[in-house]
Formats: sequence, structure tokens, C-alpha cells
Amino acid sequence: MRLLVALDDSEPAWAALEFACAEHGEDDVIVVHAVDPSESGYGEFAHLGTAAIVERQRVRADALFEAARSRAAVHGCSIETETLMGRPADAIVGCAADRGIDRIVVGSHGRTGVSRILLGSVAEGIARRASVPVTIVG
Repeated sequence: MRLLVALDDSEPAWAALEFACAEHGEDDVIVVHAVDPSESGYGEFAHLGTAAIVERQRVRADALFEAARSRAAVHGCSIETETLMGRPADAIVGCAADRGIDRIVVGSHGRTGVSRILLGSVAEGIARRASVPVTIVG
């Protein structure tokens, strides 16, 4: 089985990685982090420009992947990593289709009500669009 784990630096995402490694440690586990260039033009670093901000996000992704390898190793799990570009839900679903993934594992903050409507849910977007089963870990 080929699993794709979506990783950001949130507790639910780390829980998703832990779940994948504990339950599917013998399977192929691919850990991805999505960098969204459309979100790079705002905030305190906007003066740096899109290219510089995307590069900072790539460096951050590399650090996340290093931490992910360490956590996976605790379970005897070997992972492959990839940085994706684009809106997270779209990039993750596209990557799963391109790479022949059998299951997607993603963390969710469990937002409900108005915060879910206003903020959206990457996990929900993945679950709605994916052509493979999605396990949501909270």
C-alpha cells in the first residue's frame, strides 16, 4: 500500500504521521508539505517578494521533513518526502493521483461552525476531492 501523509507543523498533522507510521510502517509512506505561493504576498515578510518567501517556506519544509524522518524512525518507518506547490488541498489530491497513492492520511484541527466556514478545512477539501480513501486524524 502507498500512503500519502500531509504535513504542516500542527499537532494534528504530527498525529497523522504517527498514525501512518504506527499502523502502516511496512508500507510506502510519502510525506508531503504544500507551499502556497498565493499566500506569500502578505504579512511581515511581504517586502521580501514572492520568490524569497517561497524559498523560506521550502527551507521550513526541509526542517519539517527532517523532524518527520526522526519521528518515523522511532516506529521503524522509512519515509519519502516531497514539497508541493499550490493550494494545499489541490496539491495534495493532485500528488496522490499522480503517484498512485492508495490512501491519504491528514490531520484536522476539528473546527466546527463559523470558524470552519470562514477558515475552510484542508482536510475536508482533500476528503471531498480525493479519489482514494482519506483517513482524518484529529
